Amino acid sequence: MKLAGFFLLPAGWIIVLAAFVLLPPAPAQTGFALAGMAVEMLGLALVVRSHLAPRGAER
Repeated sequence: MKLAGFFLLPAGWIIVLAAFVLLPPAPAQTGFALAGMAVEMLGLALVVRSHLAPRGAER
């Protein structure tokens, strides 16, 4: 899952940049930009979850 998270982070940026370059300023551009940010958040959540110590792990 860590690798998937790291791949989703730049994919989100690409979606956001493509929305601003390819779409006219309208609700579609805003929707795609929000979707790209959601992909970035999902990737960040996967990366953070993969780096957390499991519960009950002794130190």
